[in-house]
Amino acid sequence: MTDEKHANDLTRWAKSGKEGTPPVPAATVIVIRDGTNELECLMLRRNSKIAFGGMWVFPGGRVDPEDQQEGEELSGLETARCAATREAKEEAQLALETSELLTFSHWTPPPITPKRFITWFFIASAQDAEVVIDGGEIHEHDWKSPALALQQRDAGEIELAPPTWITLHELSQWSTVKEAMDQVGRRDPEHFETRIYVSEKGPSALWKGDAGWPEGNGDAPGSRHRLNMHKGRWEYERHS
Repeated sequence: MTDEKHANDLTRWAKSGKEGTPPVPAATVIVIRDGTNELECLMLRRNSKIAFGGMWVFPGGRVDPEDQQEGEELSGLETARCAATREAKEEAQLALETSELLTFSHWTPPPITPKRFITWFFIASAQDAEVVIDGGEIHEHDWKSPALALQQRDAGEIELAPPTWITLHELSQWSTVKEAMDQVGRRDPEHFETRIYVSEKGPSALWKGDAGWPEGNGDAPGSRHRLNMHKGRWEYERHS
């Protein structure tokens, strides 16, 4: 699925008014390192025949029963942390310490999405990691600077899902692993509960803080917190 096709599907699903399947708990880890001149993050290209196929993503996947921590639901934070660590090992042969994963964000897709993965995003440093992919679920890997990944998406060279795009956009403001980890460690993780609004230009993902978010009305005047997924270059708007 290309990201343009993903945007088109969001338009179609939004217009249908139908709700998707029950949500599935999932977890993702953003693995970062210091590059020669800028921060880099590990990105994996998924097999085109599976969920988010063909897109470039961070290591991650659904939470399994074996990840469940005592006293938590499958959607719990510590359970998700264990799932993210396991997925990094399975997909890229990365041995991350669960205790070193910082909570980055939480994503709830719109009810219209047929496959809904409610996902905790974590971030971890792996400066000297050797990445080995399986060639099954994952077909390629690369260490990309966030800015380069966004540029490649605009040029049509790679495909990204909206949560990945937003994450890269935020990562692009930091130059080193220390800066990124310090900033993430001092803040509360943001929760993104997505609502889709479709205009004649295409779909927009709305989040809390956007004047149109409560009713899913993108025409509502006022503050903005949205990703406009129109043809060509995507645009992030966030202002009061």
